[in-house]
Parts: sequence; C-alpha cells; structure tokens
Amino acid sequence: MEETEVLVVGAGLAGLRCAAILHGAGVDVTVLEAADGIGGRVRTDRVDGFLLDRGFQVVNPWYPALRAAVDVEELGLQRFPAGVQVLTDDGPRTLADPWRVPTSIPATARASLTRPKEALALARWASPLITGLRRDHGLVRHLLDARPDTSLRESLDAACAHGLLRSVLQRYLAGVVLEDEGETSAAFAMLLVRSFVRGTPGLPREGADALPRALAAPVRERIRLGETVTQLERRDDGVRLATTERMFRARRVVVATDAWSAQSLLGAGSVSAPAPKGVVTDWYAVDRPPTSSGILHLDVRERGGPAVNACVVSAAAPTYAPPGRHLIQVTSLLPAGGEAVPETETRRHAAEMLGTSSRGWMLVRRHEVPDALPAQAAPLHHRREQRVDEVTWVCGDHRDTASQQGALVSGARAAHSVLRSVQQGGSR
Repeated sequence: MEETEVLVVGAGLAGLRCAAILHGAGVDVTVLEAADGIGGRVRTDRVDGFLLDRGFQVVNPWYPALRAAVDVEELGLQRFPAGVQVLTDDGPRTLADPWRVPTSIPATARASLTRPKEALALARWASPLITGLRRDHGLVRHLLDARPDTSLRESLDAACAHGLLRSVLQRYLAGVVLEDEGETSAAFAMLLVRSFVRGTPGLPREGADALPRALAAPVRERIRLGETVTQLERRDDGVRLATTERMFRARRVVVATDAWSAQSLLGAGSVSAPAPKGVVTDWYAVDRPPTSSGILHLDVRERGGPAVNACVVSAAAPTYAPPGRHLIQVTSLLPAGGEAVPETETRRHAAEMLGTSSRGWMLVRRHEVPDALPAQAAPLHHRREQRVDEVTWVCGDHRDTASQQGALVSGARAAHSVLRSVQQGGSR
C-alpha cells in the first residue's frame, strides 16, 4: 500500500496541469497513467524522421490558460498561414486575414467583398462576438446573455447566413469540433472563432506532445506510467485505489481521464459523459510538395468528398519532415460506431483539394481516434461541476470547453478546489 496526499488519475493536459499546481503548493501528489506515455489524446509518433501527431492538433498561443501553464516561446511554434484555400464549384478561392497575410488581400477581396449580403449576414450572426471580442473575462456569459444558445446550424439560419462564406465557416469549424452537421453550440463556435482571430495556431518544433512534456516538467518524478486503475473505493477518510501494479491510499483523488473513462470509473451517477466525436488523420510522405504554402485547404463544393481538410504540414512546420521530404496531412471524420472512410478515398479527395495528383504519395500512418473530443451541444455549459463528493474530483475538457484551453482551465479549477479542501482539513 503506497500513500500520498492526492492521486491524479490520467496524465493528459488537465491532469498534468492539476498535478503541477498541487505540487507547486506543496501537496504530495502522484499521477497514475494507464498508457506508456503522457499526453492523453495529445501524442506524437516519430516515424523515419517524420513527426506524426495523433490527430491534426494545432496549438493556439493566444489561449490564456496555455500562457499561464507553460513558456509558449519554448515550444517553438511553427505557425500556419491565417487563412484557407477553398475549392468551390467555381474554382479555387482564397480567404485569409489581410493583416497577417498581406499577399492575400486581392484574392480575399475577390472572394468576399463581392458577396456583401453574405458578409452582412455573417456579421449579424457574429454580433454578440463582435461586441465582446476584446473581453478577456466574461465572454461566455456575454454570449449566452446576448441570445439563447442554439446549434450552429440554427443560429446561422436565423441570421439568414447562406452561401460561400457560411459554407467556408462551417467546413473550417468541422475540422475543429469534428462534426459537419452544425450541431455544435453556436456560442462555442464563436469562442473558437475568437481564438483564431486573436491568435495564429501552429505546431511545436518537436511535435504536439511537446506541450504535455512541458506541463509535466514540475511533476515528472511523480508520474507512474502503465498504471491502469482497476478499482476505486471512496471512504470517509479518503480513497483506496487499485491498479494493475499496486495499491494506493490517498486523502483526495482527481479523475482526469477522458469523459468516457471517468464515467466508467466513477459511474454514470457521478459523471455523465457526452457523445464522443471521432477523427481520422492520414499522413503522407512526398518528395515534391504540391504547394509551397502550409495554408489549410477545404472543399465546399456541393459534391465534395470525405476529407474535411488537407494541408502540406511541412511547408508551415519544416521540423515535421526529414530533409528532402515533405509531409501532407488529411483529416476526415469518424462517425460514432461507424467505420472510417477508406484511405484511398481520402487520398483522392485530398489531392483534388491540393490541385495535384496523389501519385507518389506514401502513406506513413493512419490514426483513427474514435473518442477525440466530447460533443459540445447547445446550450453551452462551460463550467460543469467538478467535485463529486468530499474526496473525489473530476476534470478534463468535458468539464469545461472541448479544447486545449478548456482542459487546462479544468485542471487548474480542480487543483484549486482540492487545495481549498485540503487546507480546510476536509473529512479526515
């Protein structure tokens, strides 16, 4: 029987942030992780000199919780162009932020300014966001007070937003929220739009898992890998927990797993997990890149294809490919309980979006992640209860917003709540 003051189950972003804060406050904390590495859903495979994240996971340096947790500069972010290349029924179009991509001004003007009614309708949809864009605190409450939160689809319909600009917005967000039916909370969609307006996402120099490694630095010696929890018994004086390796006793426990594992461990009465959203990412090595730009490519044609987006990752993040080689990523959705679209179809569609042939593309790896994100349905509940009882807490992106920001905020919230409990003497 090993004893510690607080057990954190799960070494994902939320668990690592929670553990680091507790450790910094002088609490004896132990982190248990079932996998062979830290990061949870933020992992990177290294194959023949290529960096292959398990899912196309960009890091947004604007996220306040990220800046509070790690030295963002140390991540060495390699930023993507602030825009998209869109394949339409009338040919390719470019839409980009003219302030961050000045060379895109003529193309963006042709694609957007010729549609004043569409732009006005989107502005009408985004009006609560526009009035609160500069808020660093209270934006969610501002959005929810401005109008009743409905699905993205319903809110765009209510604003009479149709046409190319709406299609681009929805297709772009589909690769972020991992659904393309417009079922996601409109308020959450606006939060995502705000984050992309305020910050330019990129990929860490050493792969996406550089983020969890930075979070883990303060508690690296307190992390136990390969410790699958088999039993968790809550008592008045603390918890007893069994793993496949040993037994633990602690005053408090924080379950920082994904929502579905937390529900399985604590029971549906304690944690009600939302529906999962899945994703498939295909990684291709090529000798000659189809474009020298790392801009994201989308397809909004009436009859498009299965790929949600594609891009030449190594054009924006050169460290993701070895010298002389290039790396292409293709993202498609993985329906709940369904099968992934065949790789040959996503390959064909991606080549079409990139305006090239897929001849010579070598599949390096296909990642299928069925539980990549929790669904974020309307109305948005961005501050879900984390304290289960006197000795048990739960944290993760399912307790806040389905994002890296949400995971980090949730981990910090849980840590501060546990600290208050410990300092008050709790029930032991």
